Amino acid sequence: MSDSSWEDPKSVAKFAAREPDLRLLDLIEDYENPADVKVLDLGCAGGRNSELLARRGFDLHALDGSQAMIEHTRKRLSPILGEPQAAERLRLGTMDNLSHFADSQFDLIIALGIFHCATSRAEWDSALGEAARVLHGDGRLLVATFTPQTDLTGNGIQPVPHQPNIYDGFPTGRAFLVDARTLDAEMRRFGLEAAVPSHTVRFETGSGQRVTVNALYRKVV
Repeated sequence: MSDSSWEDPKSVAKFAAREPDLRLLDLIEDYENPADVKVLDLGCAGGRNSELLARRGFDLHALDGSQAMIEHTRKRLSPILGEPQAAERLRLGTMDNLSHFADSQFDLIIALGIFHCATSRAEWDSALGEAARVLHGDGRLLVATFTPQTDLTGNGIQPVPHQPNIYDGFPTGRAFLVDARTLDAEMRRFGLEAAVPSHTVRFETGSGQRVTVNALYRKVV
């Protein structure tokens, strides 16, 4: 996230106020020993899911491109993990460069509302490739990403000429948008297969609509 709006205190507060993701709440019930499960919250925003994972005892690491989001999440996690661990486990960075993390390091990656922030094919490919690289064999990747039907402002979005899947018209800039079938195909390029059927959810907002692919992938070994 490089757009300056992500640093706005109002934006931070908006994301931080959201409840933990319902699919994540269901998914973590699969893990009997959370302390043995290494999780990456990729694009942690205001920390709604990071706090849930920390409170449940998972071996949590989190990354975001916004300094303000990282600082807010760190404050949420400090009472749970202690300030030194909160500082160590939260990192400022981008989804297309996870070089701080080793290959096959994570059992679970949470990528909710982050992949569509790619503004180019190169960034998209790098982000998916990095997620696949740091996920260990049979690890899982929980995804939510916008489709081309999304229109947050009600003014419509416009495909960028000669750049497939890239659209203008979002308040935060360009976005990389795919439907469910395309997302599954893109993930297969990086050795990730759908663990459950991917599906699309539509949510009407005051000014437009969010249309999101919800998906869960497993790394094929």
